[in-house]
Amino acid sequence: MRLTQLRSFYAVARMGSFTKAAEHLHVSQPTITTQVRFLEESYKVELFHRSGRRVQLTQLGEQLMQLAQNIFSLEGDAVSLLRDAGELRTGQLRVAAVGPYHVTKMLADFSQHYPAIKVSVSTGNSQDVLDRLLDYRADVGVLAQLVKDDRFLSVPFSRHPVGIFTSSEHRFARRRSIRLAELQGERMILREQGSTTRKALELALHKAGVEPEVVMEISSREVIREAVSQDIGIAAVSTVEFVPGPGLHLVSVSDADIYTYAHVLCLAERRSARMVHAFFETVSPPADAAPRAARKKVAKR
Repeated sequence: MRLTQLRSFYAVARMGSFTKAAEHLHVSQPTITTQVRFLEESYKVELFHRSGRRVQLTQLGEQLMQLAQNIFSLEGDAVSLLRDAGELRTGQLRVAAVGPYHVTKMLADFSQHYPAIKVSVSTGNSQDVLDRLLDYRADVGVLAQLVKDDRFLSVPFSRHPVGIFTSSEHRFARRRSIRLAELQGERMILREQGSTTRKALELALHKAGVEPEVVMEISSREVIREAVSQDIGIAAVSTVEFVPGPGLHLVSVSDADIYTYAHVLCLAERRSARMVHAFFETVSPPADAAPRAARKKVAKR
């Protein structure tokens, strides 16, 4: 049985006439007659009692009518679902990010344009984000580093200066800024290997020939905050990630450009997907980020 045959039957059943069914479906009456006759002959059943131009459903026809009504109701629901999804009036966007700080403004921009779209956010390290994209468990990702991998499309979004935070007992706590050279010999707590904040700081230190005393390596931001507050050492932090609190003080580095960056990325093969495309087009970078022209240039690769 073809759906067109069932549609012809359903139209005749609703309209009570082969002629009216043909007009409703914008086809010829012989076409409708042939479709219905094919159903009856194929299954050796009678679906209509025919009396001149009048037709009446048989008992079997009434049962089939109920099933057909359910089928075409579901078809209508499917069409509505697809149309709404295509126009982004429904659906879900799955975002994987290295932390909540970089992604918050992006989500605010997207939700403002597409308030009906549900957004779910998962956080993890850089590899977690890439794995989620590769496994199709996330639609877009947000990283604090550029990914040089042809499988991904990466667009710069924003940049954030890296500062140094200390306990309120540290000598830097009475300062608003320090020079990079003043970190020589300072007891320092570093993030784990692979941290973009650590990479940015170590690159600046290496260029300046400055060597602090590394006393700890800690992967947890919360544990680092606690260690710094107890004056075990000082630590670097992207200023967008710094959470002020009792016993903590943030100072800037006045003579070095140390930044972390936020990049939006997706699988290159999914760049034209409606939801992904809308996210890339919607998120707007802050004034200090890469200009929009540069973003569009990358997006067209």
